[in-house]
Amino acid sequence: MGAALQVTAFGLALLSTLFLLLATCTDCWMVNADDSLEVSHKCRGLWRERVTNMQDGVRTCDQYDSILADHPVKIVVTRTLMITADLLAGLALATLILGLDCITFLKEDPCVKLKMCYGAGVILGAGSILGLIGSMWYAVDVYVERAMLVSHNVFLGVHYDFGWSCWLGMAGSTGCFVASVLLTCCLY
Repeated sequence: MGAALQVTAFGLALLSTLFLLLATCTDCWMVNADDSLEVSHKCRGLWRERVTNMQDGVRTCDQYDSILADHPVKIVVTRTLMITADLLAGLALATLILGLDCITFLKEDPCVKLKMCYGAGVILGAGSILGLIGSMWYAVDVYVERAMLVSHNVFLGVHYDFGWSCWLGMAGSTGCFVASVLLTCCLY
């Protein structure tokens, strides 16, 4: 039972960590919501903005000036939280691999292996909370920005909605949290 739970938690943690990494690296955190009015599809991410012409498929990417440049708070906070979540999830995966019962490392001391699994669960939980805060921070800021424009009757020609990268970050964080619960609560 314990070995099956460990392998299930490891599989979920691995998939969720990949989701977090993809969310951090991709550039579709915000997408334009008016495809019917636009001839181009716009995506904004943490690192660049991408515009794709819908008629001929030409894609242009505008990199943000510098990582040290003056950026909006939502981008800086989300970058920081997502990168930290990625690092913690990677550390938790490395610890979890060594703590799995099916790995021969420290096979003679099962108590240490169990503590490694528990520690990996705690680290994974911390990373999942940071990733969820970063994804939710960005999503709430997009929603508030859109609501402010609507409440002031400002129409800029395009308004943005949550992109698939934002949803991927939320899904990865939630999966890491579930894996953390499996490792810290259910394994004992």
